[in-house]
Amino acid sequence: MIILAGNGNRPLALDICRYLDIEPVDAHIRRFSDSEVYVEIQQNVRGCDVFVVQPTSFPANDNLIELLICIDALRRGSARRITAAIPYFGYARQDRKSGPRTPISAKLVANLLTVAGANRVLTVDLHAGQIQGFFDIPTDNLFGAPLFARDIVEKFSLPDVMVVSPDVGGVARARELARRFNAPLAIVDKRRERPGVSEVMHIIGDVTGKQCILIDDIVDSGGTLCNAADALLARGAASVCAYATHGVLSNNAEQRISASNLGSLTLMDSIPPVAANPNTKLRYLSIAPLLGEAIRRISEEQSVSSLFD
Repeated sequence: MIILAGNGNRPLALDICRYLDIEPVDAHIRRFSDSEVYVEIQQNVRGCDVFVVQPTSFPANDNLIELLICIDALRRGSARRITAAIPYFGYARQDRKSGPRTPISAKLVANLLTVAGANRVLTVDLHAGQIQGFFDIPTDNLFGAPLFARDIVEKFSLPDVMVVSPDVGGVARARELARRFNAPLAIVDKRRERPGVSEVMHIIGDVTGKQCILIDDIVDSGGTLCNAADALLARGAASVCAYATHGVLSNNAEQRISASNLGSLTLMDSIPPVAANPNTKLRYLSIAPLLGEAIRRISEEQSVSSLFD
């Protein structure tokens, strides 16, 4: 078993290597003057079980192409099995036709990974679970709920905690988290007028006096969470904090969140953390142990699903 660390989130890849007590494969990944990606593996990988750790976050296209070229280089180097370990799977929000003559980009990316030579995909909290069906190769979708649940149990007074889904589509995710410490569930009903803009309509559930925990998979502009926090506090919530797996944080999202009524936003480091700011409300949990243990179990042909028990 060897790990190839891409440039998309090299610190995370190195943390995974430390967890597994191995050294990353020696490889040169660089750009030509016209930004073309060049990959050269500096050691023998023939017959190896290789895991390429590379999220396809910003810059999404550069990181995706780098991942594909790394896979191709390993395939041509006769690696026995190549697993694309993608902590954040970009293009996952384009999982269906949202209108006439629009693409299903998540399916296209799945096809590209397969054609490049990936034998398996390992990812975390897909935006839509059915994306696993876009692949004709084995796909493991890890969940961040166990890590979030442990952190919530340590930080909050459980009798007063209520888990809140920021939209109807996230109810299953919120219910799974609430089940882990027997918390009640509320739902924010919202209407999205246009992409990137959301309007909170009303709250389903009694949040009076509760420590509300918003749970989501992706935080992009942060508008949904900020609006939800305002609505929950207006309905009598004692406090509002948020947990999300992937911090895309585009368009000054960090400043928007820090100026909002959210007490804190806890993210995983599937996407490289933003630069440290003493006034930020962002917290980060390491996903390296979860990914590292999943990689170990895949390599040793052990159960991965038991990680979520």
